[in-house]
Amino acid sequence: MDAKLAVIGLGSIGSMALWQASRLSDSVVGFEAATPAHGRSAVGGDTRLFRMIYLGRPEYYPIIEPSRVLWAELEAETGQEILTPTGGLSIGTANGSFINSLLETTRINGAEHCVLSREELAERYPQHNLRPDDCAVYDPRAGVLRTDRAVSAAISAAQANGATVLQNTPVDSITETDHGVVVASGHRTWTFEKVIVASGGWSRRLMPDHLKAVTETHRIVLTWFIAEDGTQFSPENFPVFSRLYDDRSLYGAPAVDGVTVKASVDGPLAGRARATPDPDSVPRELTPEEIEKVTEIVTDFLPGLIPTIVRSDAFPDLFTEDRHPLLGWLDENSRVYCATGFSGKGFKMATGYGHIAAHEALGKETIDGLDFMRPDRFNTR
Repeated sequence: MDAKLAVIGLGSIGSMALWQASRLSDSVVGFEAATPAHGRSAVGGDTRLFRMIYLGRPEYYPIIEPSRVLWAELEAETGQEILTPTGGLSIGTANGSFINSLLETTRINGAEHCVLSREELAERYPQHNLRPDDCAVYDPRAGVLRTDRAVSAAISAAQANGATVLQNTPVDSITETDHGVVVASGHRTWTFEKVIVASGGWSRRLMPDHLKAVTETHRIVLTWFIAEDGTQFSPENFPVFSRLYDDRSLYGAPAVDGVTVKASVDGPLAGRARATPDPDSVPRELTPEEIEKVTEIVTDFLPGLIPTIVRSDAFPDLFTEDRHPLLGWLDENSRVYCATGFSGKGFKMATGYGHIAAHEALGKETIDGLDFMRPDRFNTR
């Protein structure tokens, strides 16, 4: 037996699982196909939004709250600034489905928030060109996460705790036996008591057929624009935001470099996520239609940005059929634990997901209330 636990894929979730596992055991190995936080992984894109008010099932809130605490612990442990508080805005039509869904979620989970009328929103955040019937739900504990810094910090912390990291070691297969899980890369093999699969868009290669049938690797497009006045879009003055309507949507983050604002289309209406068969050959360049769409929306919503894309990229991520993660054992007798399929929404809660995966995979704790994420929900198909 080479170690108690292997973590395959050291991206957003895998790096956090490795860090958390290294706090629990000195017998942990991480496999990374390239190098940590490399530019072609789903970690790319500089920043991600952290929000306590999350559109979706209220059951996510018990993961979001400890994730915020764990981000602070990672910062304290490594001396890195990872989560910058900015506040957060969810902008939409007053009494529309987006705003009403958010408010219903906050009613159930008790997340701190306030509602801003169109007038209040225009006064406080004039960067946004508003529609006549707009309002916003303000999240005072939201912020912006530095992705590359987060992953690098987590892996460094894990190594300091005694974890082994194997870079440039793509995993070709995993095979369960009566005594463990055999991991193969090229001509080499290792055997572990348990394995966590956290390789994002590449996870399908290591999945059984019934999970391949309910997952797809999607292409996620990100775009950046230059602010005419960088101070208006600084983290102190411009909260992370998401705007969603029936006809268009946009989300973004402030200018962490002082001038470049992340503003990207969001949701199926905007074509943000598109299926792509091979994560190694995701088209990185935007199509003319994509350029036209995002430029049109940014010009309308954020007139303080120069309406020309100055940077763009595209990244792979694994989407599930129901858009909820695969977090848990393949089945009750398996030694393989899934931590993948986060459907473009995993980074904000990466520390929380990593904590759950590490504790469950090492047999330290079983978390209740996650049936809607467990892989065995698809076993009967």
